[in-house]
This record gives sequence, structure tokens and C-alpha cells, in this order.
Amino acid sequence: MNFISTAYADTPATTATTAAPSTAGAPLTPPQPGLASMVMPFALMFVVFYFLLIRPQQKKMKEQEQMVSGLQKGDEVVTQSGIFGKIHGITDKVVDLEIANNVRIKILKAQVATTLKGDQKLS
Repeated sequence: MNFISTAYADTPATTATTAAPSTAGAPLTPPQPGLASMVMPFALMFVVFYFLLIRPQQKKMKEQEQMVSGLQKGDEVVTQSGIFGKIHGITDKVVDLEIANNVRIKILKAQVATTLKGDQKLS
């Protein structure tokens, strides 16, 4: 069995390396792309990432900060760990949360996820 075709076996390997390159009649190389055309896709990707990922996350963080700064005594809240309770006391960084009658815990103010309003209230 012969796996090498005769067309490839008969061509000498040295003809490609010994022949001098001819510039007469050779097609011109296409011009290289400019810097602006290379930077444009990256700029476009950044704009898409900004509007789809970065901006909504910043907006959500701003709303969370406003909600946390507006907490008051008596607000009913849910913590990020899912604990429901009523704010009994509040300081700069700590919230005293009443989760049952005469059962109070202290949590970080930043760990309050949402405030309950209207029909969402505990009682």
C-alpha cells in the first residue's frame, strides 16, 4: 500500500527555496488598517458594557444607599439574610432590630435589604 500520491512525491522540495522572488507583475499588498479602525471595536465594546452592566449596577447601589440612609425607628425591614423585623433603635452603622416580642438583634445598617410598605407589613 502506497499512501503518498505520486503528484506530491514527484515534486522536488528545493524549487520553492531556490527560486528568486519576482516582484514584476506581483499584486500589491492591501493597505494596513489604521489605528482608528483597530480601536473602534474596543470602544464599542466598552460602551455596551457601560450601558448594560456598569450603569445599572451604579444606579442600584445609589438606590440602596438612599434607602439605608432613610431608615427610621419603627420601619419594618428585611435583612439580606432574610430576617424580618421592626427597627427599634438606629445609630450610624448599627440597627437594633426587633424580630419577635422582646427579641432584639443588632445588625449592620448596610445589611438591610428592603423596607416593607403597605400590604407587605408584618402585622
